[in-house]
Parts: sequence; structure tokens; C-alpha cells
Amino acid sequence: MAKVKLIDIAHGRSGDKGDGSNVGIIARHPDLYPFLKEKLTAEVVKDHMKHICKGEVKRYELPNIGALNFVLHESLGGGGTVSLKLDAQGKTHASMLLRMDIAVPDDLLAKVK
Repeated sequence: MAKVKLIDIAHGRSGDKGDGSNVGIIARHPDLYPFLKEKLTAEVVKDHMKHICKGEVKRYELPNIGALNFVLHESLGGGGTVSLKLDAQGKTHASMLLRMDIAVPDDLLAKVK
């Protein structure tokens, strides 16, 4: 097992959904999706993003595209039009999550190297 950044095995995209941000994480290889589904839970994401996410984290699975979608409630200080946050639309939230450390089995890691 190697400890890597999530960005080494996935890519992501994020944006705003009212006062919440939406973070999509997409596996870099189809064989990585089941691993991400098991390891990247709403609780893990909530813990990693606790400094910005004050509400619950809800996860949605998109197996047809090998992706997980997370909605981070109460993470934008009221939303894009009223927030005083520098990133009032959550555009950097995927980057924050992709910098999370994750232990990945060597055989899966070899699929993206």
C-alpha cells in the first residue's frame, strides 16, 4: 500500500449549490471506482473539509461514469450572492479534497501510473 494524494487516482470539479458546494470526484481508471466508493465516504469527506463545511455531507454515486458526487451543506457562508468568503462559489473545494492523503493498494495504483 502506498499513501498518495487523492489527485493521483482521481480528478474533480466543484461549484456552488446555494449555500452548499458540489464536489464531483471521478476515478482515473474504472477499476478505481469500487475502491473510491468504499473508502471515500461522506464521513471521510466531512472530516477532511470540516474547516469549511458546517452542515452535513451527502454522497451520490454515479457508477456509469465512475464518479462520486458530494454536496457539502453550509459550506459557502450563505451562498454566492451574500457570502463574504473569497471562494463564495466553492470552485476550489475539489482541489482541497484532491489533496487528501489516501492509502491505495499497489495493484490499483499501478493502473494510473
